[in-house]
This record gives sequence, C-alpha cells and structure tokens, in this order.
Amino acid sequence: MATNQTPAPTRLTRMTDKAVTELAALHALLEDVLLGHVAVVVDGHPVAFPTAVARDGERLLVHGSTGSSWLRSLSSGAPASVTVTAMDAVVVARATFESSFHYRSAVLFGRFTALAGEDKERALDVLVDRILPGRSGELRRPNKRELAATLICAMPIDQWSLKVSERWPDDLPEDVDGPAWAGIVPLRHGYGDPVPAPDLRDGVPVPPSVRALTE
Repeated sequence: MATNQTPAPTRLTRMTDKAVTELAALHALLEDVLLGHVAVVVDGHPVAFPTAVARDGERLLVHGSTGSSWLRSLSSGAPASVTVTAMDAVVVARATFESSFHYRSAVLFGRFTALAGEDKERALDVLVDRILPGRSGELRRPNKRELAATLICAMPIDQWSLKVSERWPDDLPEDVDGPAWAGIVPLRHGYGDPVPAPDLRDGVPVPPSVRALTE
C-alpha cells in the first residue's frame, strides 16, 4: 500500500545543484547577516518575524521582550524555522527570464529553548557584540529588571539547508550574439558617519566600537 511521506525539511527539491553542505559556509553566512526571519505558529496562525540573529558556537540566538507572543511561543519549544539571506550581486542577463541575483540563503529548523542565569546574560553580550562588536564592554551591566523583561532563546544549529547562487548570466546563444550587455553588479554594504543623539552630553566621544564600523 502506498503511503504519503513528508520530505525532510532540509531536503532541497529545486535547484539542488546550488546546495552547499559545508557547515563553514553556513557559519560564514551567519557572520555576514544581522537579520533573520523567524517563522512559528502562534495561536493557530503561521507568522514570520524579522529579528536580529547571532551565532553562538553551534546554536542560534534570538531575543526580545517577554511580552512578545511569538517569542513566548519559541521559548515554549514550538517548532520553528529561521531564514537568513545575503544578496551579493545583481545578475544582468540579456533576457529578463535569465536576470537574477547572486545570493546565499539558508533555512534552519528546530526548537528554541529559553536561557536563564549566567548563560542568559552571556548570550545577551553575544547578541550585543554581534550587532556592534565590542559594545558590551563599553556599557553598564543589565540590571535585574531589564534581564527579567528580556527573553533570550537558543536553537541548535543541526538541521539546515543552504543554497548559493553565484553564476554568470545563462543566456541563449541567440541572445549572446545580440546587442545587449551582460554581467554582474556587486552589491556593496557599509556604514555612514555616526550621528549623535540629540540629548548627547557635550564632550562624550564616539566609542571605539562605533568608530570601528566606519573605518
């Protein structure tokens, strides 16, 4: 008797030639992106939320307010997925059908658990320093009220798929012989000059963590 089998969530069903299985490639992607989209079912409805993500060894960290319904669902162990994507270039083809991007995109699957105690406070430092390296050492320590109002959740990095697209335009021979230009246009990312807060006291210098972003 035939049975329906649900494929493993990490198995690619399209463009399998773009699959990358090296864990180092996933780590590199997670080092390049700050934003992920967390998908989870909340009160019977599927939702996806953009949030900061940080790799902490072999686990992925997210954080937010204890008042967040989606984060509370994650902390209870609800099945979840996290998508992270880096856009690296525009692929300019000779036909609209072949125009695309260079990208690296991963989906991670699993269940999050809420962190507590020293592990929670250390994970908060990891998240802060992922957004602004070195910043946690420039700030006062979070107090008990702030820690109590913050949920930090971790998910093991052990179920994932990664797809990388880095090809040249794949145009038809008749288009290659035509007059249209083809190639790639790399996407550049960077930071502008720091803008001080309106209530910043006179004489407070730009800290090393911020200067490092713009140098």
